Amino acid sequence: MASNGSIATTLTPTRDTLSSSQLLSSSVSSLSNSASSRNSSSQITKIYRQSSTLFLTRRLPESLSTILPVITPPSEGTNEPAPIAKASRTTRIKVWSLYLTILNAVVELDSDDGKQAFGSQEWRGLVNKVRDGEVWEEVVKNGYGGVEGDVDSDVVINLATLLLAHARTQKLNQERLEAYLATSSSPNLDIADRLQKDPRRRAMSPSKRNGTDTPRDLNARVKILELYTLHVLLRNNEWDYAREFISMSEVLDEERREAFLQALQSLQDEQNEAEARGREEQRYQEEQLEREIEEARRKRAENEERERRRHEEEASRVPSKRRSSATDYGVEPVRPSSDSNKTRSTKSGSSRGSAVSSPQARAALPKSTSTSQTFIKRAANVVANLQKVLGNMAGSFKTNPMLLLRFLAFMIGMLIVLSRKDVKAQVRKMWDKVKATAGMGVKVSYI
Repeated sequence: MASNGSIATTLTPTRDTLSSSQLLSSSVSSLSNSASSRNSSSQITKIYRQSSTLFLTRRLPESLSTILPVITPPSEGTNEPAPIAKASRTTRIKVWSLYLTILNAVVELDSDDGKQAFGSQEWRGLVNKVRDGEVWEEVVKNGYGGVEGDVDSDVVINLATLLLAHARTQKLNQERLEAYLATSSSPNLDIADRLQKDPRRRAMSPSKRNGTDTPRDLNARVKILELYTLHVLLRNNEWDYAREFISMSEVLDEERREAFLQALQSLQDEQNEAEARGREEQRYQEEQLEREIEEARRKRAENEERERRRHEEEASRVPSKRRSSATDYGVEPVRPSSDSNKTRSTKSGSSRGSAVSSPQARAALPKSTSTSQTFIKRAANVVANLQKVLGNMAGSFKTNPMLLLRFLAFMIGMLIVLSRKDVKAQVRKMWDKVKATAGMGVKVSYI
Protein backbone atom coordinates (compact mmCIF):
# COMPACT_ATOMS: atom_id res chain seq x y z
CA MET A 1 0.00 0.00 0.00
CA ALA A 2 2.81 2.26 0.89
CA SER A 3 4.44 1.50 -2.33
CA ASN A 4 1.22 2.06 -4.24
CA GLY A 5 0.67 5.27 -2.46
CA SER A 6 4.17 6.42 -3.20
CA ILE A 7 3.77 5.48 -6.85
CA ALA A 8 0.44 7.29 -7.00
CA THR A 9 1.98 10.26 -5.36
CA THR A 10 4.85 10.20 -7.82
CA LEU A 11 2.62 9.81 -10.92
CA THR A 12 -0.04 12.32 -9.91
CA PRO A 13 1.08 15.83 -11.00
CA THR A 14 0.82 18.44 -8.33
CA ARG A 15 -0.01 22.14 -8.79
CA ASP A 16 3.66 23.09 -8.39
CA THR A 17 4.68 20.60 -11.08
CA LEU A 18 2.07 22.01 -13.50
CA SER A 19 3.11 25.58 -12.86
CA SER A 20 6.78 24.76 -13.44
CA SER A 21 5.99 22.89 -16.67
CA GLN A 22 3.87 25.77 -17.92
CA LEU A 23 6.65 28.21 -17.13
CA LEU A 24 9.13 25.95 -18.94
CA SER A 25 6.92 25.70 -22.05
CA SER A 26 6.34 29.46 -22.07
CA SER A 27 10.08 30.04 -21.72
CA VAL A 28 10.81 27.67 -24.60
CA SER A 29 8.18 29.38 -26.80
CA SER A 30 9.51 32.83 -25.92
CA LEU A 31 13.03 31.67 -26.68
CA SER A 32 11.92 30.25 -30.02
CA ASN A 33 10.03 33.43 -30.81
CA SER A 34 13.00 35.59 -29.87
CA ALA A 35 15.30 33.38 -31.93
CA SER A 36 12.98 33.61 -34.92
CA SER A 37 12.67 37.36 -34.48
CA ARG A 38 16.46 37.66 -34.29
CA ASN A 39 16.79 35.62 -37.46
CA SER A 40 14.12 37.73 -39.16
CA SER A 41 15.79 40.95 -38.01
CA SER A 42 19.18 39.80 -39.27
CA GLN A 43 17.65 38.84 -42.61
CA ILE A 44 15.97 42.25 -42.89
CA THR A 45 19.27 43.94 -42.01
CA LYS A 46 21.02 41.96 -44.73
CA ILE A 47 18.38 42.97 -47.29
CA TYR A 48 18.66 46.57 -46.14
CA ARG A 49 22.40 46.58 -46.72
CA GLN A 50 22.01 45.11 -50.21
CA SER A 51 19.36 47.65 -51.16
CA SER A 52 21.41 50.50 -49.71
CA THR A 53 24.46 49.44 -51.74
CA LEU A 54 22.40 49.30 -54.92
CA PHE A 55 20.98 52.74 -54.18
CA LEU A 56 24.42 54.25 -53.65
CA THR A 57 25.44 52.95 -57.10
CA ARG A 58 22.32 54.62 -58.61
CA ARG A 59 20.75 51.29 -59.53
CA LEU A 60 17.31 52.42 -58.45
CA PRO A 61 15.15 49.64 -59.97
CA GLU A 62 17.28 46.88 -58.35
CA SER A 63 17.37 48.74 -55.03
CA LEU A 64 13.59 49.17 -54.98
CA SER A 65 12.88 45.56 -55.97
CA THR A 66 15.25 44.37 -53.21
CA ILE A 67 13.56 46.36 -50.43
CA LEU A 68 9.94 45.75 -51.50
CA PRO A 69 9.57 42.17 -50.10
CA VAL A 70 10.49 43.50 -46.63
CA ILE A 71 7.81 46.22 -46.56
CA THR A 72 5.06 44.32 -48.43
CA PRO A 73 2.71 41.77 -46.81
CA PRO A 74 3.32 38.18 -47.97
CA SER A 75 -0.16 37.80 -49.49
CA GLU A 76 -3.11 40.05 -50.15
CA GLY A 77 -5.84 37.75 -48.81
CA THR A 78 -4.44 37.21 -45.30
CA ASN A 79 -4.04 39.67 -42.47
CA GLU A 80 -0.42 38.76 -41.93
CA PRO A 81 1.67 41.93 -41.62
CA ALA A 82 4.76 42.75 -43.60
CA PRO A 83 8.11 41.46 -42.27
CA ILE A 84 9.16 44.99 -41.35
CA ALA A 85 6.36 45.18 -38.77
CA LYS A 86 8.14 42.53 -36.63
CA ALA A 87 11.57 44.12 -36.79
CA SER A 88 13.17 46.28 -34.13
CA ARG A 89 12.57 49.99 -34.04
CA THR A 90 16.01 50.88 -35.33
CA THR A 91 15.78 48.46 -38.24
CA ARG A 92 12.25 49.59 -39.00
CA ILE A 93 13.29 53.25 -39.17
CA LYS A 94 16.28 52.45 -41.38
CA VAL A 95 14.22 50.39 -43.84
CA TRP A 96 11.40 52.93 -44.16
CA SER A 97 13.87 55.81 -44.47
CA LEU A 98 15.69 53.98 -47.27
CA TYR A 99 12.41 53.25 -49.04
CA LEU A 100 11.33 56.89 -48.89
CA THR A 101 14.76 58.01 -50.07
CA ILE A 102 14.50 55.69 -53.09
CA LEU A 103 11.06 57.10 -53.92
CA ASN A 104 12.43 60.64 -53.66
CA ALA A 105 15.21 59.78 -56.14
CA VAL A 106 12.69 58.13 -58.48
CA VAL A 107 10.45 61.22 -58.51
CA GLU A 108 13.43 63.50 -59.18
CA LEU A 109 14.36 61.55 -62.33
CA ASP A 110 13.68 63.08 -65.71
CA SER A 111 10.72 61.71 -67.60
CA ASP A 112 12.88 59.94 -70.18
CA ASP A 113 15.27 58.47 -67.58
CA GLY A 114 12.43 57.29 -65.35
CA LYS A 115 10.57 55.58 -68.19
CA GLN A 116 13.76 53.98 -69.42
CA ALA A 117 14.70 52.67 -65.94
CA PHE A 118 11.30 51.47 -64.69
CA GLY A 119 9.01 51.48 -67.70
CA SER A 120 6.42 54.09 -68.46
CA GLN A 121 3.55 52.63 -66.42
CA GLU A 122 5.55 51.67 -63.33
CA TRP A 123 7.39 54.99 -63.21
CA ARG A 124 4.15 56.97 -63.44
CA GLY A 125 2.65 54.80 -60.68
CA LEU A 126 5.57 55.52 -58.33
CA VAL A 127 5.45 59.24 -59.07
CA ASN A 128 1.69 59.41 -58.49
CA LYS A 129 2.07 57.46 -55.26
CA VAL A 130 4.31 60.20 -53.91
CA ARG A 131 2.54 63.24 -55.39
CA ASP A 132 -0.90 62.05 -54.28
CA GLY A 133 0.31 61.14 -50.77
CA GLU A 134 -0.57 57.44 -51.07
CA VAL A 135 2.85 56.49 -49.72
CA TRP A 136 1.83 57.68 -46.23
CA GLU A 137 -1.11 55.27 -46.14
CA GLU A 138 1.15 52.49 -47.43
CA VAL A 139 3.62 53.01 -44.58
CA VAL A 140 0.91 53.13 -41.90
CA LYS A 141 -0.90 50.06 -43.24
CA ASN A 142 2.05 47.77 -43.96
CA GLY A 143 4.41 48.80 -41.19
CA TYR A 144 2.22 49.79 -38.25
CA GLY A 145 -1.03 47.86 -38.56
CA GLY A 146 -2.99 50.87 -39.74
CA VAL A 147 -2.49 52.79 -36.46
CA GLU A 148 -1.49 56.37 -37.28
CA GLY A 149 -0.07 57.20 -33.86
CA ASP A 150 2.25 54.15 -33.80
CA VAL A 151 4.37 55.41 -36.68
CA ASP A 152 7.92 56.20 -35.59
CA SER A 153 8.61 59.93 -35.37
CA ASP A 154 11.66 59.68 -37.65
CA VAL A 155 9.52 57.99 -40.31
CA VAL A 156 6.90 60.73 -39.92
CA ILE A 157 9.58 63.37 -40.48
CA ASN A 158 10.75 61.64 -43.66
CA LEU A 159 7.18 61.27 -44.92
CA ALA A 160 6.34 64.92 -44.25
CA THR A 161 9.56 66.06 -45.93
CA LEU A 162 8.88 63.87 -48.99
CA LEU A 163 5.35 65.21 -49.41
CA LEU A 164 6.53 68.75 -48.75
CA ALA A 165 8.92 68.47 -51.68
CA HIS A 166 6.80 66.61 -54.24
CA ALA A 167 3.10 66.58 -53.30
CA ARG A 168 0.68 68.40 -55.59
CA THR A 169 -0.95 70.04 -52.58
CA GLN A 170 -0.08 70.26 -48.90
CA LYS A 171 -3.63 69.66 -47.69
CA LEU A 172 -3.06 65.91 -47.35
CA ASN A 173 0.27 66.49 -45.60
CA GLN A 174 -1.45 68.79 -43.10
CA GLU A 175 -4.23 66.26 -42.45
CA ARG A 176 -1.76 63.41 -41.89
CA LEU A 177 0.40 65.43 -39.52
CA GLU A 178 -2.65 66.58 -37.56
CA ALA A 179 -3.86 62.97 -37.28
CA TYR A 180 -0.46 61.84 -36.05
CA LEU A 181 -0.15 64.65 -33.52
CA ALA A 182 -3.67 63.97 -32.25
CA THR A 183 -3.25 60.19 -31.83
CA SER A 184 0.27 60.15 -30.42
CA SER A 185 0.76 60.87 -26.72
CA SER A 186 2.73 63.70 -25.16
CA PRO A 187 6.30 62.95 -24.07
CA ASN A 188 6.95 61.60 -20.60
CA LEU A 189 10.48 62.34 -19.39
CA ASP A 190 9.95 61.16 -15.77
CA ILE A 191 12.22 58.08 -15.59
CA ALA A 192 11.00 57.06 -12.12
CA ASP A 193 7.41 57.10 -13.26
CA ARG A 194 8.29 54.97 -16.27
CA LEU A 195 10.09 52.41 -14.08
CA GLN A 196 7.12 52.14 -11.73
CA LYS A 197 4.83 51.18 -14.60
CA ASP A 198 4.12 47.65 -15.69
CA PRO A 199 7.46 45.99 -16.52
CA ARG A 200 5.75 44.20 -19.40
CA ARG A 201 5.96 47.56 -21.23
CA ARG A 202 9.61 46.76 -21.90
CA ALA A 203 8.57 43.66 -23.87
CA MET A 204 5.80 45.44 -25.73
CA SER A 205 6.10 45.47 -29.50
CA PRO A 206 7.79 48.64 -30.75
CA SER A 207 4.91 49.17 -33.12
CA LYS A 208 2.60 49.65 -30.14
CA ARG A 209 4.62 52.44 -28.56
CA ASN A 210 4.29 56.08 -29.37
CA GLY A 211 8.01 56.76 -29.09
CA THR A 212 7.78 60.07 -27.20
CA ASP A 213 9.23 59.13 -23.82
CA THR A 214 12.91 59.98 -24.39
CA PRO A 215 14.79 63.23 -25.10
CA ARG A 216 15.55 61.89 -28.57
CA ASP A 217 11.86 61.35 -29.24
CA LEU A 218 11.12 64.81 -27.84
CA ASN A 219 13.55 66.35 -30.31
CA ALA A 220 11.87 64.39 -33.08
CA ARG A 221 8.49 65.68 -31.94
CA VAL A 222 9.84 69.26 -32.02
CA LYS A 223 11.09 68.61 -35.55
CA ILE A 224 7.63 67.42 -36.55
CA LEU A 225 6.09 70.56 -35.06
CA GLU A 226 8.61 72.65 -36.98
CA LEU A 227 7.65 70.97 -40.26
CA TYR A 228 3.96 71.34 -39.47
CA THR A 229 3.92 74.96 -38.32
CA LEU A 230 6.75 76.58 -40.28
CA HIS A 231 6.38 74.74 -43.59
CA VAL A 232 3.13 72.85 -44.19
CA LEU A 233 0.72 75.38 -42.68
CA LEU A 234 2.52 78.24 -44.40
CA ARG A 235 2.21 76.47 -47.76
CA ASN A 236 -1.54 76.38 -47.13
CA ASN A 237 -1.45 80.10 -46.18
CA GLU A 238 -2.59 79.51 -42.59
CA TRP A 239 -0.35 81.98 -40.79
CA ASP A 240 -2.71 82.80 -37.96
CA TYR A 241 -3.40 79.14 -37.18
CA ALA A 242 0.33 78.41 -37.16
CA ARG A 243 0.96 81.23 -34.68
CA GLU A 244 -1.90 80.04 -32.47
CA PHE A 245 -0.72 76.41 -32.60
CA ILE A 246 2.80 77.41 -31.55
CA SER A 247 1.47 79.51 -28.68
CA MET A 248 -0.81 76.70 -27.42
CA SER A 249 1.64 73.79 -27.84
CA GLU A 250 2.52 71.91 -24.64
CA VAL A 251 5.60 70.29 -26.16
CA LEU A 252 7.48 73.53 -26.70
CA ASP A 253 9.09 75.31 -23.82
CA GLU A 254 9.31 79.08 -23.60
CA GLU A 255 12.65 79.32 -25.39
CA ARG A 256 11.60 77.12 -28.28
CA ARG A 257 8.21 78.77 -28.50
CA GLU A 258 9.84 82.17 -28.77
CA ALA A 259 12.25 80.88 -31.42
CA PHE A 260 9.34 79.39 -33.42
CA LEU A 261 7.37 82.63 -33.24
CA GLN A 262 10.37 84.68 -34.35
CA ALA A 263 11.01 82.31 -37.26
CA LEU A 264 7.33 82.52 -38.22
CA GLN A 265 7.44 86.32 -38.14
CA SER A 266 10.59 86.45 -40.24
CA LEU A 267 9.06 84.08 -42.79
CA GLN A 268 5.95 86.23 -42.94
CA ASP A 269 8.06 89.36 -43.42
CA GLU A 270 9.97 87.66 -46.23
CA GLN A 271 6.72 86.66 -47.89
CA ASN A 272 5.37 90.20 -47.61
CA GLU A 273 8.57 91.58 -49.12
CA ALA A 274 8.41 89.00 -51.91
CA GLU A 275 4.80 89.91 -52.62
CA ALA A 276 5.70 93.61 -52.63
CA ARG A 277 8.57 92.93 -55.03
CA GLY A 278 6.23 90.89 -57.19
CA ARG A 279 3.68 93.69 -57.28
CA GLU A 280 6.42 96.22 -58.08
CA GLU A 281 7.75 94.00 -60.85
CA GLN A 282 4.27 93.53 -62.25
CA ARG A 283 3.65 97.29 -62.13
CA TYR A 284 6.96 97.94 -63.87
CA GLN A 285 6.11 95.40 -66.58
CA GLU A 286 2.70 97.00 -67.08
CA GLU A 287 4.26 100.45 -67.35
CA GLN A 288 6.83 99.12 -69.79
CA LEU A 289 4.05 97.57 -71.85
CA GLU A 290 2.10 100.82 -71.83
CA ARG A 291 5.19 102.73 -72.95
CA GLU A 292 5.75 100.27 -75.78
CA ILE A 293 2.11 100.57 -76.85
CA GLU A 294 2.31 104.37 -76.73
CA GLU A 295 5.54 104.33 -78.74
CA ALA A 296 3.93 102.04 -81.32
CA ARG A 297 0.94 104.39 -81.56
CA ARG A 298 3.23 107.40 -81.98
CA LYS A 299 5.22 105.72 -84.73
CA ARG A 300 2.05 104.65 -86.49
CA ALA A 301 0.71 108.23 -86.31
CA GLU A 302 3.99 109.55 -87.69
CA ASN A 303 3.88 107.05 -90.54
CA GLU A 304 0.29 107.97 -91.32
CA GLU A 305 1.17 111.68 -91.27
CA ARG A 306 4.13 111.05 -93.53
CA GLU A 307 1.97 109.09 -95.97
CA ARG A 308 -0.67 111.83 -95.94
CA ARG A 309 1.90 114.49 -96.71
CA ARG A 310 3.36 112.40 -99.49
CA HIS A 311 -0.08 111.93 -101.06
CA GLU A 312 -0.76 115.67 -100.75
CA GLU A 313 2.57 116.49 -102.38
CA GLU A 314 1.86 114.04 -105.20
CA ALA A 315 -1.62 115.47 -105.65
CA SER A 316 -0.28 119.01 -105.67
CA ARG A 317 2.50 118.03 -108.05
CA VAL A 318 0.07 116.76 -110.76
CA PRO A 319 -1.81 120.10 -111.32
CA SER A 320 1.53 121.96 -111.46
CA LYS A 321 2.68 119.59 -114.20
CA ARG A 322 -0.54 120.16 -116.07
CA ARG A 323 -0.13 123.94 -115.78
CA SER A 324 3.47 123.74 -116.97
CA SER A 325 2.43 121.56 -119.95
CA ALA A 326 -0.31 123.97 -120.86
CA THR A 327 2.12 126.89 -120.61
CA ASP A 328 4.59 125.12 -122.89
CA TYR A 329 1.91 124.83 -125.58
CA GLY A 330 0.89 128.49 -125.22
CA VAL A 331 -2.35 127.78 -123.35
CA GLU A 332 -3.24 130.10 -120.52
CA PRO A 333 -4.14 128.50 -117.18
CA VAL A 334 -7.83 128.27 -116.45
CA ARG A 335 -9.10 130.67 -113.82
CA PRO A 336 -12.04 129.81 -111.58
CA SER A 337 -14.04 133.06 -111.99
CA SER A 338 -17.09 132.89 -114.23
CA ASP A 339 -16.52 136.36 -115.69
CA SER A 340 -13.05 135.47 -116.87
CA ASN A 341 -14.44 132.24 -118.40
CA LYS A 342 -17.04 134.23 -120.33
CA THR A 343 -14.42 136.77 -121.46
CA ARG A 344 -12.05 133.97 -122.50
CA SER A 345 -14.76 132.15 -124.45
CA THR A 346 -15.70 135.41 -126.23
CA LYS A 347 -12.07 136.11 -127.04
CA SER A 348 -11.47 132.56 -128.28
CA GLY A 349 -14.57 132.73 -130.46
CA SER A 350 -13.52 136.01 -131.97
CA SER A 351 -9.97 134.78 -132.45
CA ARG A 352 -11.21 131.62 -134.21
CA GLY A 353 -13.36 133.69 -136.52
CA SER A 354 -10.52 136.01 -137.25
CA ALA A 355 -8.12 133.09 -137.73
CA VAL A 356 -10.38 131.48 -140.29
CA SER A 357 -10.90 134.71 -142.16
CA SER A 358 -7.31 135.93 -141.93
CA PRO A 359 -4.71 135.00 -144.58
CA GLN A 360 -2.26 133.85 -141.85
CA ALA A 361 -4.66 131.02 -140.92
CA ARG A 362 -5.03 130.02 -144.55
CA ALA A 363 -1.23 129.90 -144.81
CA ALA A 364 -1.02 127.67 -141.71
CA LEU A 365 -3.26 124.93 -143.20
CA PRO A 366 -0.62 123.48 -145.63
CA LYS A 367 1.88 123.36 -142.74
CA SER A 368 -0.44 121.04 -140.69
CA THR A 369 -0.92 118.86 -143.77
CA SER A 370 2.83 118.52 -144.21
CA THR A 371 3.15 117.61 -140.52
CA SER A 372 0.67 114.74 -140.90
CA GLN A 373 2.50 113.50 -143.99
CA THR A 374 5.79 113.52 -142.05
CA PHE A 375 4.16 111.42 -139.30
CA ILE A 376 2.96 108.87 -141.91
CA LYS A 377 6.46 108.60 -143.35
CA ARG A 378 7.88 107.99 -139.90
CA ALA A 379 5.33 105.24 -139.23
CA ALA A 380 6.20 103.63 -142.57
CA ASN A 381 9.88 103.74 -141.68
CA VAL A 382 9.16 102.09 -138.32
CA VAL A 383 7.18 99.30 -140.00
CA ALA A 384 9.95 98.80 -142.58
CA ASN A 385 12.59 98.62 -139.90
CA LEU A 386 10.47 96.11 -137.95
CA GLN A 387 10.12 93.92 -141.03
CA LYS A 388 13.86 94.11 -141.56
CA VAL A 389 14.52 93.08 -137.97
CA LEU A 390 12.11 90.15 -138.27
CA GLY A 391 13.78 89.05 -141.49
CA ASN A 392 17.21 89.18 -139.91
CA MET A 393 15.90 87.16 -136.94
CA ALA A 394 14.46 84.54 -139.28
CA GLY A 395 17.81 84.22 -141.07
CA SER A 396 19.61 83.96 -137.75
CA PHE A 397 17.22 81.25 -136.62
CA LYS A 398 17.90 79.26 -139.79
CA THR A 399 21.68 79.50 -139.47
CA ASN A 400 21.72 79.08 -135.66
CA PRO A 401 18.84 76.97 -134.26
CA MET A 402 20.13 77.43 -130.67
CA LEU A 403 19.24 81.08 -130.95
CA LEU A 404 15.63 80.08 -131.50
CA LEU A 405 15.72 77.87 -128.43
CA ARG A 406 17.20 80.71 -126.40
CA PHE A 407 14.51 83.04 -127.64
CA LEU A 408 11.81 80.53 -126.71
CA ALA A 409 13.39 80.08 -123.29
CA PHE A 410 13.44 83.84 -122.88
CA MET A 411 9.78 84.10 -123.85
CA ILE A 412 8.83 81.27 -121.48
CA GLY A 413 10.76 82.97 -118.68
CA MET A 414 8.98 86.22 -119.41
CA LEU A 415 5.62 84.46 -119.29
CA ILE A 416 6.51 82.82 -115.96
CA VAL A 417 7.62 86.14 -114.52
CA LEU A 418 4.52 87.91 -115.81
CA SER A 419 2.30 85.17 -114.30
CA ARG A 420 3.28 86.21 -110.76
CA LYS A 421 0.76 88.34 -108.93
CA ASP A 422 3.21 90.97 -107.73
CA VAL A 423 4.71 91.35 -111.24
CA LYS A 424 1.23 91.59 -112.73
CA ALA A 425 0.34 94.30 -110.23
CA GLN A 426 3.55 96.19 -111.00
CA VAL A 427 2.99 95.92 -114.77
CA ARG A 428 -0.62 96.98 -114.34
CA LYS A 429 0.51 99.95 -112.28
CA MET A 430 3.08 100.94 -114.91
CA TRP A 431 0.47 100.50 -117.64
CA ASP A 432 -1.94 102.76 -115.77
CA LYS A 433 0.78 105.41 -115.48
CA VAL A 434 1.51 105.11 -119.21
CA LYS A 435 -2.19 105.41 -120.00
CA ALA A 436 -2.51 108.45 -117.74
CA THR A 437 0.54 110.06 -119.34
CA ALA A 438 -0.75 109.31 -122.86
CA GLY A 439 -4.15 110.69 -121.91
CA MET A 440 -2.59 113.87 -120.61
CA GLY A 441 -0.57 114.17 -123.82
CA VAL A 442 -3.69 113.70 -125.90
CA LYS A 443 -5.52 116.35 -123.91
CA VAL A 444 -2.62 118.80 -124.20
CA SER A 445 -2.36 118.10 -127.92
CA TYR A 446 -6.09 118.65 -128.29
CA ILE A 447 -5.86 121.91 -126.38
